[in-house]
Amino acid sequence: MQPFAHQIKTKFTFKFTPIQRQNMPSTLDQLKTMTTIVADTGDFGIMDQYKPQDATTNPSLILKVVEKPEYQSLVDQAIQDSGENVERAVDLLLTAFGQEILKIIPGRVSTEVPASLSFNVQGTIGKARELIGIYEENGIDRERILIKIATTWEGIRAADALEKEGIHCNMTLMFALPQAVASADAGAQLISPFVGRILDWHRKNTGQEFSSMDDPGVISVREIFNYYKKFGYDTEVMGASFRNVGEIIELAGCDLLTIGPDLLTELQNMDVAVTRKLDPAATGADLERITYDEEKFRWDMNQDAMATEKLAEGIRKFSDDLDKVRTIAARKLAK
Repeated sequence: MQPFAHQIKTKFTFKFTPIQRQNMPSTLDQLKTMTTIVADTGDFGIMDQYKPQDATTNPSLILKVVEKPEYQSLVDQAIQDSGENVERAVDLLLTAFGQEILKIIPGRVSTEVPASLSFNVQGTIGKARELIGIYEENGIDRERILIKIATTWEGIRAADALEKEGIHCNMTLMFALPQAVASADAGAQLISPFVGRILDWHRKNTGQEFSSMDDPGVISVREIFNYYKKFGYDTEVMGASFRNVGEIIELAGCDLLTIGPDLLTELQNMDVAVTRKLDPAATGADLERITYDEEKFRWDMNQDAMATEKLAEGIRKFSDDLDKVRTIAARKLAK
């Protein structure tokens, strides 16, 4: 992915680690040579510190920062411009965070449609158009925006329509190969397989611990990456939802990796050597091409208890957190 021509002025002072003072590349810096690093946060200071190419947001991340004092001007402006409409206030708030993030990063920001629309094709399309419209009204080119959509069958159908309009999609809450294959066939720009949540399920349901190499989430992303590269898909693979740095290092070479603040810090303070683990030229020869219609997609998802449970759980969680953001907006409107 080519960087965007976007210059920033920084007002931050950084404390360099001993690794940097000795001019030794940190583990994070090594990763950046083979994988695009994305910040999984809504905190502007963290983005400026670690210089990711892209950034991702979701209702849970926005909820973590929306009541911090330093972000109240964004909240107040969204409330003021909303016409006393809570839904409009929330849309303006989410896109306001996106606009501020784009002042810091050179690449793209992901903004999520409400999880309550996960089974509503036309509702998802309409909300995506509204969000893109707000960005474009503020001078942001749609090429710098990814609309995050839950990877249900309905979400995939919405992405298919949106991509044809030049609205690029980030398929989120992804846990299984059927979701990845159907998303790529729909022409989605990017997918976000949730590595750590896959690991969480397997730990809980098997009682086992896993090394980074046999981590079920890592294995899932590796399978998707190899499938995409073997069959020539342009859809980008972005590993997400990590639980430890070992998972990240095992996916070195993935198109993108979106990483939260704590793990970014840990990687920056490490000098562990990184070798490329995912290579487009070394994909598995035994993979067979799969095609999905609605019936086969729903059946294969039904047969995967982990993917079914984690998708439903993720939709509920994102919906609950967006409801909390709505409550904050409604409270401020009431004042």
